Order: sequence, then C-alpha cells, then structure tokens
Amino acid sequence: MATATFAAGCFWGVEETFRKIPGVTGTTVGYTGGHFKEPTYRQVCAGDTGHAEAVRVDYDPDKVTYEQLLDVFWAAHDPTQVDRQGPDIGDQYRSAIFYHDAGQEAAAGASRARLEQSGALSRAIATRIEPAGPFWPAEEYHQRYIDKQRARTGVAPACH
Repeated sequence: MATATFAAGCFWGVEETFRKIPGVTGTTVGYTGGHFKEPTYRQVCAGDTGHAEAVRVDYDPDKVTYEQLLDVFWAAHDPTQVDRQGPDIGDQYRSAIFYHDAGQEAAAGASRARLEQSGALSRAIATRIEPAGPFWPAEEYHQRYIDKQRARTGVAPACH
C-alpha cells in the first residue's frame, strides 16, 4: 500500500473524486501544510493555521499508479487559481501536491511540467509541490461528507 496527499479546493468533492478510483483503498479528509497542531475546521477556515484542506489517499500501487492519481488531481480542479477554487476563497483552498518520498516528488514535478508544456491551460499553474508533513484528520462529519448528505437527503451537494 502507498499514500498520496492532495489539496484541490474543498476537500468534500476532492475526496469523492479519489474515492471512486479502482485501486484506492481509503481516503481521509484533513488539514496539512500549516504550522498549527491539531487544527479544527473553524480554525482552518479563519485562515490563521496555514493549513490546506487536503485528502490523504491510500492506494494499491499494483492497481493504480501515483501518476494516474496525479492525472485525476489535475483534472479535478483548476490548478491555475491561486488560493481558491471556484467560490471557495482562502489559502486553505489552495492547490498543492504533498509528496511522501523522492519518487512522488519527481513524478509530481514531471506531471506538472507535462501539463505546462501541453498548452491546455491559459494561465500559469499555481499548484505548490511540497513535502508531506503532519496530516490532521478533519472532524468526523467531514469524512465522506458527500455520501452522508446523499444518504440523508437523496441529493449530493455541489462542491466547486
């Protein structure tokens, strides 16, 4: 098993996207990339912690590669937006790849370079590529939030 960590705006939709991929064995939404220990959602939203809303993705590399997960990451959001995704504004919604080893760092950089060179984007990529640090799981009500709302109301909430 292996782990990848991505930030691409509101973590509810990002989790939903990765959770559906064959070979992904688990997802956890949480906070990372900041300086505050054990932050709460309220603290992260206040903008004082430096953390991004992120998704930790556990996966079986024999069934899905890190490079395939990177492709999903780029397609799941607008990597040219700085400190926001759609209507969600603040550095907690920034685009970031948090690598867990040198192989992931190299793959993330190469993937970003390919996207930049493809000409598919009209603006510069704002995505940060940073070493993974402590990851603080979000409160339970955020875990699989879209699934919970769909089960409760019959409708999945929109997320950027």
